[in-house]
Amino acid sequence: MKLTGTILRGRSFEPVEGTLHVDDGEIASIEEHPVDTDDIVCPAFVNAHTHLGDSIAKEAGEGLSLEELVAPPDGLKHRLLRQADSESLIEAMERSLRYMQTGGTGACIEFREGGVEGVEQLRAAAAGAEIDLDPVIMGREEIEVLDVADGYGASGANDANFEAERTAAREAGKPFGIHAGEVDESDVDPAMDLDPDFLVHMVHAQDHQLDRLEDRGTPVVVCPRSNLVTDVGVPPIAELADRTTVALGTDNVFLNSPSMFREMAITAKLTGLPSAEVLAMATYRGAEIADLDWGVLEEGRPAKLFTLDGDTDNLAGAKDPVRTVVRRASHSDVDRVLV
Repeated sequence: MKLTGTILRGRSFEPVEGTLHVDDGEIASIEEHPVDTDDIVCPAFVNAHTHLGDSIAKEAGEGLSLEELVAPPDGLKHRLLRQADSESLIEAMERSLRYMQTGGTGACIEFREGGVEGVEQLRAAAAGAEIDLDPVIMGREEIEVLDVADGYGASGANDANFEAERTAAREAGKPFGIHAGEVDESDVDPAMDLDPDFLVHMVHAQDHQLDRLEDRGTPVVVCPRSNLVTDVGVPPIAELADRTTVALGTDNVFLNSPSMFREMAITAKLTGLPSAEVLAMATYRGAEIADLDWGVLEEGRPAKLFTLDGDTDNLAGAKDPVRTVVRRASHSDVDRVLV
């Protein structure tokens, strides 16, 4: 298989015209030569934080606070999940996975509610028709979930004591992630005391906590659209990026569509960061957190990628391909996805 166009090569996303050759699921070579197409070849996205279960109730809860929306055990999301039957949950998550894949996402790091049953439901959804997207499932709510999940995703250090879950994840050789600093700074230090493999949100991290983050090198996943919707503030993305690995996630499906194009665009416009830095947050930075060997178009890497039709009404005339992917492109511009 070969894909011709402007290829965003390497970790710097250097735009090179040519042909990318795929052999047995791997990038065999990238051949540079002039092309007569406006197509853009881009590494597939890694959505580094999702909650797919609430796909059953998109746009529910207008006007509610963050605690009223998602706090366990009786936030709106948790009540809706308890009320939903398994078949409806699986179908809703399957639809969200399919939507993500058609928009160029190859993997997601999912904080899955519902314990062992919740993990099994998501695996059933991921086995759906035409779905190749691979969710990295961070189970929740019971230690036994580590027997079937890829890791453990904790709600927050103010919600419960997660020392036993952290220990169990470490002993199982699986990652442990936790929400921190979403509403205020009070749960950041207790979360970091658990020595997590990554943190989510960090909207309200204070200077000493940022210093501690930098010293430990703990990666952070930011979800700016979600934080704006729930009115908790905007994470200090540029400062976080100066100190540690930062990846992008779309968070709860019932609050936002799981579109990495939308997440990149708002991140770029809120922060003014270079487009290549934002694209890194949407691709190989999330892949690194998920321990996936992709997110970069280089020879020998897995061929996880997508192409944009550069001649759509939206993209025709675009001059900077990296900026185009980050700030302008959308699902409707995606021509082909290989994941």
